[in-house]
Amino acid sequence: MTERATRRASLQRKTKETDIQLVLALEGTGKVAVSTGVGFMDHMLTLFAVHGFFDLEIAAQGDTDVDDHHTVEDLGICLGMAFDQALGDKSGICRYGQAYVPMDETLVRVCCDFSNRPYLHYQVPLAEAKVGTFDTPLAKEFLRAFMLHAGLTLHVDLLHGENGHHILEAVFKALGRAVSMAASPHPLVSGQLSSKGML
Repeated sequence: MTERATRRASLQRKTKETDIQLVLALEGTGKVAVSTGVGFMDHMLTLFAVHGFFDLEIAAQGDTDVDDHHTVEDLGICLGMAFDQALGDKSGICRYGQAYVPMDETLVRVCCDFSNRPYLHYQVPLAEAKVGTFDTPLAKEFLRAFMLHAGLTLHVDLLHGENGHHILEAVFKALGRAVSMAASPHPLVSGQLSSKGML
């Protein structure tokens, strides 16, 4: 099993479109310092870390003068890479996680599996094209990039809800809880949790 003290990741990803520095600690307390240049993503990433009990630091600059797409997608890439780095070969973890999170009238379910078989099911219909200045389809782009680089099977379903802000808040809170559960060490697991002997 990956030692508790080493379940951390630190990385930088710099392209012609974005420059992102990220530090992640899986055994955290929800301590967050996030500045991405996209205010709504700062809010969502804070919710993810606080409700997943991760410590997360992100400093990002991107071509937001064009739009937020490159920054949001690259944040997903970096967060996925950080989980992949922090979990190592994924030995000793629960592997599966799930969470139901209510937010007023909204209820969201997130289920995940650190399977090394990236897949995204995203059934979150939103009436709003924007929440504030944030393009709501970018939430799916973030999750797609995250699961690809984390090696995560991810199912996200809106069970009911009306307010776009509430819905996306519930998605990121549930994501934090589900990923935290899946990444947690299991006392009965040594090595990778798979009947095949490997993921």
